[in-house]
Amino acid sequence: MRVLAVIPARLASTRLPRKPLREIAGEPMLGYVYRAAAESGVLSPDDVLIATDSDEVLSLCRSRGWNAELTSDRHRSGTERVHEVAQRHPADVYFNIQGDEPLTRAEHIRDLLALMQRPDIEIGTLKTPMRADDINNPNAVKVVTAADGRALYFSRATIPHDRDGSGPRYCKHLGFYAYRRDALDRFCSLPESELERTERLEQLRFLENGLSIYVAETAHDTIGVDTEDDLRRVDAILRARR
Repeated sequence: MRVLAVIPARLASTRLPRKPLREIAGEPMLGYVYRAAAESGVLSPDDVLIATDSDEVLSLCRSRGWNAELTSDRHRSGTERVHEVAQRHPADVYFNIQGDEPLTRAEHIRDLLALMQRPDIEIGTLKTPMRADDINNPNAVKVVTAADGRALYFSRATIPHDRDGSGPRYCKHLGFYAYRRDALDRFCSLPESELERTERLEQLRFLENGLSIYVAETAHDTIGVDTEDDLRRVDAILRARR
């Protein structure tokens, strides 16, 4: 099974300008993500590619020896950027490893790859047990799954609703995806869906159109960097690991 891991890196973020190039513990954010994938032990560096719309990001990648290529600046999502790469690079499975996840670990890559060993799974992603302070946080996306791991719904709302105070097990969705080529093509052929537009969660386009997403559990949480506060939190974590 040929796997290509694509790291979309869009420079024009609205909430955190120049996000992929922002420094965390003295290194560009993008570098942490790239090295986690390239040094995971299950992907070779040739199987990891940064896809960017920025000449500046491309120049940084080339100066550091990171595989990268320029993609269109018209893409509305990282999935569309991965799809463009797929037109030029044949593979059986494409990973979408978001460039704003500097706490990416080799275990995330391995868990996602293990999930996609099942030939019946077209789309895969990850979840982790949710910390108590994230349960009511709309920026922490929740996922509920069926007994076989199939995603039933993703939401920024607190799901499931704990009507009787029984203390359900909440799970946080992590922004790592795997797609077989047909599923990736299908996603990009479909219009934005109503639930996707409402929640601002692109994975809901798959569910609304009858495509199943399977979810593997990982023990390792991450912090997606969208704000200055996220940046400070991750900086402190990575400096403490040194």
